[in-house]
Amino acid sequence: MTQTQRILVSGATGTVGRQVVAELLARGHAVRALTRDAARADLPAGVEVIQGDLTEPASLAPALEGVTGLHLITFGGACFAPLETGPRILELARTAGVRRVTVLHGGGPSLLEDAVRANDDVDWTGLMPVEFMANCLEWADGIVASDEVREPFVSRLSAMVHEGDIGAVAAVALTEEGRGGQEYVITGPELLTVGDKVATIAAARGREIALVELSEEQAVAQWRVAGHPEDVIGFLIEAYGMGASRNPRPARCRCAPGRRRGHRPGPPSRDPAPASGARPPSRARATAGRCGAHAPSTTSRSAPRRRGSVQPVSDHRS
Repeated sequence: MTQTQRILVSGATGTVGRQVVAELLARGHAVRALTRDAARADLPAGVEVIQGDLTEPASLAPALEGVTGLHLITFGGACFAPLETGPRILELARTAGVRRVTVLHGGGPSLLEDAVRANDDVDWTGLMPVEFMANCLEWADGIVASDEVREPFVSRLSAMVHEGDIGAVAAVALTEEGRGGQEYVITGPELLTVGDKVATIAAARGREIALVELSEEQAVAQWRVAGHPEDVIGFLIEAYGMGASRNPRPARCRCAPGRRRGHRPGPPSRDPAPASGARPPSRARATAGRCGAHAPSTTSRSAPRRRGSVQPVSDHRS
């Protein structure tokens, strides 16, 4: 019988955080959810909601009392800026007796991840998902309004993953032995182009969706209107463009129900990145650090899950 453990989940109202909470509850563990606005958390019954902010480590001390595991994200505050408080957070966790820590990789180097890797007092596990399935929700308005999706580099490949699968990996790492010092790449079950994704949505919807490929210039203009910083736009152009160049299939199409145009089934990806070798961040995370940009979605309405792949990419244990 699994022993009940108490786990503190930061970012608990986010797209992935809610799934971590759900998986822990399903496994019979006690969950304490950290949020900057407890009144608006809207989490399941049985979750202990506590107010705190990762940018203010002193606010975490009460939340850490009596917990055995801690799930961390790499940004915080109203502006979703990269955290600079990692060493203090880890110090508080060690003092509180936390035994296991998971960190959701945010798309690039972070001071918090550096602090976690340097800590020998807890068993830590890095979670490195590829593209979130919930990113496709950004297409919803265009599909509803005009039956179309407008994207650049539509032949780019991605083994996008359901957020529930990320939550399941986190729940195991937070409550079971044997994952300390590991960093896991988490993928969906197959590599898909933008056209493949649109065709799948069309099939589920029972109605055609036009895929309109934007030029690089049109994409840059669209991202600027969406509020993406210039450095993020540059990264997306490089990553998406290189990914498309590795898979130069024509992808302009009208995606009809029941038909996945140009789709070639493939095995679960063992490559942690798209074909470019660089991992494009979710658009929600891409705007993190910029006040007024869209925060990560608080709900996931993505499609039923097909299990993907979890691959260890490094083992930091001596």
